[in-house]
Amino acid sequence: MNAEGTLPTRLVFIDLETTGANPLIDRITEIGLIEVVDGETTRWSTLVNPERAIPTFIQHLTGIRDDMVADAPTFDQVAGELRARLHGKLFIAHNARFDYGFVKNEFKRLGQRFQADVLCTVRLSRKLHPEHHKHNLDSLIVRHSLEASGRHRALADAELIWQFWQQVRVNHPEEVLLAAVRHQLKRPALPPHLDPGVLDDLPEAPGVYLIYGEGDLCLYAGKSINLRQRVFAHFAADTGNAGREYKEMSRLDWHETVGEVGALLLESRLVKRLKPLHNRRPREHPEICAWRLEEAEPGDFRPRLVFAEDVDLGSAHDLYGPFNSKREAHNTLRKLAEAYKLCPMLLGLEKPNKTPRPCFAHQTGLCKGACIGREPRDLHSARLMSALTKLKIKPWPWPGPVGLIERDDFRDVEDVHVLAGWRYLGTAHNEAEIHELLEQAGNIAFDMDTYKLLKTHLGKGKLKVRVL
Repeated sequence: MNAEGTLPTRLVFIDLETTGANPLIDRITEIGLIEVVDGETTRWSTLVNPERAIPTFIQHLTGIRDDMVADAPTFDQVAGELRARLHGKLFIAHNARFDYGFVKNEFKRLGQRFQADVLCTVRLSRKLHPEHHKHNLDSLIVRHSLEASGRHRALADAELIWQFWQQVRVNHPEEVLLAAVRHQLKRPALPPHLDPGVLDDLPEAPGVYLIYGEGDLCLYAGKSINLRQRVFAHFAADTGNAGREYKEMSRLDWHETVGEVGALLLESRLVKRLKPLHNRRPREHPEICAWRLEEAEPGDFRPRLVFAEDVDLGSAHDLYGPFNSKREAHNTLRKLAEAYKLCPMLLGLEKPNKTPRPCFAHQTGLCKGACIGREPRDLHSARLMSALTKLKIKPWPWPGPVGLIERDDFRDVEDVHVLAGWRYLGTAHNEAEIHELLEQAGNIAFDMDTYKLLKTHLGKGKLKVRVL
């Protein structure tokens, strides 16, 4: 942004064609850009040899075939000219993190660092035209009557982005467009010990971020479906406890995941392992337990507390809970007894009388008299089962372990979360990793947070499940 608060005048509109959607794995096959410096435009494009085969569906989409790039320069051969053309200019692209991520990673492979201010025309369109649902390039062509030729070729798509910019310059007051551009380019104030370049590497993808302080002490672990957006929002928190971990930060790390479920599972595991200073501290030695109904006499069922270290809570079919502690289990049962007028003596919450006298709750009208025979024991048991219904631990729906598949077609990445009896064994990316995780299944204990998380997301039925 210019110091005088006007729109930038040194711009580069850029588009890339690639072998896929993952900048860490895939490579650039074509670069097209339009430099605009003080109103003067220069066009430049080149095919790039990706030094690997181009997938068939990508060849069909872009029209760029293996034989076309066979004699093209490799990225290291065009890197110098590309850097010169990008230097000192606002990097403008449609879904800009995609193009910027590829350029950064290509330079990184050469041992070089690339950094630029980035403007995304998808986000710009959303900001200026919130009344519209779609903001992909094809939608903008129709909406703004852009002249399209040779779609899915780099220079042709860069031309469309340049045309869109000219349209919004004409159709919006400069102060409105300036505010929208400033909104994207605004960079938060950073802690003094943090490398500013780390912000450029933050992906707009799901995952978990970790904040470290002096002595590499983990201060905070958080999750988001958009790591970049979430971390930037935290940096903007200047007051109260929300910003404490950022003021003390010396290092930022993150782990990308394919989707939200993977981020939730990973965050839960990392919080328990790293015990970050500013996260809610997990219970050190949880007494995970559940109630089991046992038949004392025909028709007379009584609750008995069982513990995860003795019973597999993930596979049993007759348990109610789970609870983090014996105390929590008893408090829950006591509340149910009061709400349903159950006998605390029969529930084991009150010591039985040596003489046939009613429990204390019956004397206050909170027990229907099962303790002295005024209510049949089988009826009391039926009401107890009804009271416990909402606490029933859902039986594991499969005969054995499964893989919960989370996929992102745009990035062409997939995670397989390996699960067994409501336990999260880990995330795999190939058959060998799945096999390795299954071999460790016996070492993974039942976890309350994991159970609740999986119960919620498996119940939605949105993710594919593969029986292993």
